[in-house]
Amino acid sequence: MNEVPVEEIRERPAWQRGLRGVENGVVIAVLALLVILPLIEAVLRKFTNTSIKGGTGFVQHFTLLVSVLGGAIAAREGRLLSLSSLTTFLKGRWLAFALIANGAVATAVSALLCVVGWQYVLTQPSDSMIAYGISTRAFQILLPVGYGLVAARLWWHSSPRWTGRWITLALAAGLVWVGCHSPVDPGKLVWPALITLLVATVLGAPVFTTLGGAAMILFWGAGRPAGAVPLEHYELVTQHVLASLPLFTLAGYFLAEGGASKRLVRLFRALFGPLRGGPAIVTVLVCAFFTSFTGASGVTILALGGLLMPVLIAANYSEKSALGLVTGAGSLGLLFPPCLPLIVYATIAQLQMANMELPPGIARPELSINQLFLGGLGPGVVLVLLTAWWGIRAGPREAARPRFDNREVLAALNDAKWELILPMLVLAVMFTGLATPVEAAAVAALYALLTQTVVHRDLHWTRDVPRVVTECGLLIGGVLLILGVAMGLTNYLVFAEVPSHGVEWVQRAVHSKWVFLLLLNLFLLVVGCLMDVYSAIVVVVPLIVPMGVAFGVDPVHLGIIFLANLELGFLTPPVGMNLFLASYRFRKPMIYVTRAVLPMLGVLLIGVLLITYVPPLTTTLPKLFKKSVTSAPR
Repeated sequence: MNEVPVEEIRERPAWQRGLRGVENGVVIAVLALLVILPLIEAVLRKFTNTSIKGGTGFVQHFTLLVSVLGGAIAAREGRLLSLSSLTTFLKGRWLAFALIANGAVATAVSALLCVVGWQYVLTQPSDSMIAYGISTRAFQILLPVGYGLVAARLWWHSSPRWTGRWITLALAAGLVWVGCHSPVDPGKLVWPALITLLVATVLGAPVFTTLGGAAMILFWGAGRPAGAVPLEHYELVTQHVLASLPLFTLAGYFLAEGGASKRLVRLFRALFGPLRGGPAIVTVLVCAFFTSFTGASGVTILALGGLLMPVLIAANYSEKSALGLVTGAGSLGLLFPPCLPLIVYATIAQLQMANMELPPGIARPELSINQLFLGGLGPGVVLVLLTAWWGIRAGPREAARPRFDNREVLAALNDAKWELILPMLVLAVMFTGLATPVEAAAVAALYALLTQTVVHRDLHWTRDVPRVVTECGLLIGGVLLILGVAMGLTNYLVFAEVPSHGVEWVQRAVHSKWVFLLLLNLFLLVVGCLMDVYSAIVVVVPLIVPMGVAFGVDPVHLGIIFLANLELGFLTPPVGMNLFLASYRFRKPMIYVTRAVLPMLGVLLIGVLLITYVPPLTTTLPKLFKKSVTSAPR
């Protein structure tokens, strides 16, 4: 969807601006509570061996509130993630048609989610309490409210004119009526409905409506209630570990919006600037650092692109090479802790492994977030080294380079020391058992806030912090909205026994673990071309985890292979997200950006193959850590 211009926001009626302020204020307050509650829990557990009554439940349901309200804010600002950029190329009547068509389908899907969400709430027990007389239903009711807000805003943005909006409303109402009172057997309408949804997706409908719509259509055609979609949304988002997603994202946003990027660039330039290809090394390291915290390479490109491109151009890199390097490096931190896709993958894989039916004699595989964090370090370093190598090769051989200056290195190191401490602090509190992943994320968020406001004073408490927190809520709300409805689609796939049938077919057709891994790479490259990383995790992981178990693939290795392939997906035409964002950020045609990125795509593909066929790169650290833990004195 197209982002709402600032001028339009300023011209809105007073009541709309007031509602906007209330929504932003609630998101800020809830994210603040998400930071504070886990920290209090950690302190109480350490010093008094007690905890806050209902503390875990409140953290889980505050995450749900961020998911719902953040998604509504993303819809309000026209920033729900879409896989298609077609509307950026259309003009006049064709653009108006595309907006009305995708708006009608998206509005209808959101309205139906609101209906089935309300039906789901009515089926839940009203006496289920969190603490202090506050029931879970008080939070569950937010699901249909959130879906309804999204539907209203998708309808509003479908056209700048009332005529177009009334057309959208009429079309959406017709689709809702067919969904609720179809005169034809729903089983006969499944394919026409899916094709309509596909067309709307191509025309720019948000990803969450594609996934949620597909789930409801398939349940509808099978004669099963679509209430499974909001049910799965609720159960996924209230997983305790999912609270770490908004918190780590918040830490990344504080760093990106403060002066951390300039301090890190200064440090890495002082260290690597005298080397051949020094600016490329700087670009790679800074991008990997920021993506590991934001979890969204697009944020890295948008926030740091304007800083890094001039550095490369000034070092006599060609515009094409510089653009390819910045775009490709934007996703490099995906395998480094505490990146969000690692957390989401571990959560979904754990759920799948817990519910798998295993044949006699096969032990149930285990996978923890800490194991995946350790498993990603080696492969992440490999991809960083390969990218830096390409950046060095692509740079000028005879470019003037500054001399190594010890005093500048020490000054830059002193300036950036607080940012460098953060990843070490997070890993230390997690792997020593001092904090859970959620508590470690709260530590990271508070630490990043204090360093950027108190230590460096890059962010002003009243002017900048509310804006940054709201932006974080918008991003994480859009992501969790996608994850929630995608779990509904996964529920249908499990009901249709797709994973078990897939395992049986693969075992009949493939007899080698290594051939299976090759086919898996090819499959995941296609997935990466067509889906964003978060929806791919929720939809595809339940399909491949049983196959990995059947072929004896280490679950940590399987997870890193999956995420490394999806990292390539950010750069792979036709819908690689980094391609769109780089085209937008640097105002270059998509075809130009695609050509600039192709060499990087080839280099990272080599890295993915190394990760796939050299398992020790992934498995050595988790095994060593597990051995040290089991052998430690108790």
